[in-house]
This record gives sequence, C-alpha cells and structure tokens, in this order.
Amino acid sequence: QVQLVESGGGLVQAGGSLRLSCAGSGIIFSVSNAGWYRQAPGKQRELVATSSRGGSTNYADSVKGRFTISRDNTKNTMYLQMNSLKPEDTAIYYCNANSWVYDYWGQGTQVTVSS
Repeated sequence: QVQLVESGGGLVQAGGSLRLSCAGSGIIFSVSNAGWYRQAPGKQRELVATSSRGGSTNYADSVKGRFTISRDNTKNTMYLQMNSLKPEDTAIYYCNANSWVYDYWGQGTQVTVSS
C-alpha cells in the first residue's frame, strides 16, 4: 500500500520559516517525479514546486527565491524548505509522487502564516 505522509506544517509569523517533509512508503521517490502543491480556502489547488526524477526543479513564480524543494532518497523523503513566509502562503500543502503509471497524493498539512 502506497502512503505519502506530510509533516512539518504549523503556525508561523510572517517572515518566518518552516520545513515540510513528505515520507513515502510503498513507493520509491528516486524513480518518481514529485512535487508540492497547495490549496488555500476558496481557491483551486496550485503547483508550488516540482522535482523530476532526473533532478530538475520548477517553482511557482510566487515562491521563487523563498522555497526550496529537495529529496533524500536514502530516507525516501521529500522536503520543502519555506523561508520568508507571507500570509498569502497560508494553505494546505500536499505532496505528490507520480510517473507514467501512478499518481499519489498525501493527506496534506496545514500551513498558517500570521501577519
């Protein structure tokens, strides 16, 4: 059974930092494309950052220079380092792992940034 479990969310003041983790079981991150997405209240889910299995990364314009996506394949875990957080970053953050034959999502972790 495949599971992606996010952790590391919470409440932080504007300008602060958080690191989200996504631990995978039943799936191997090193052979998957992966990414972080978020959904704010009343809005559609949007891409935050992606990491291809080949090592390339991609970021939403709104987070470029502030967020960094990374992986530790030895721990089968993906991370999202979030710095200089803004109130508009408040959302539920989801991790995703996919390939040609599968597309898995975690349950989400809440990030709230106070002004």
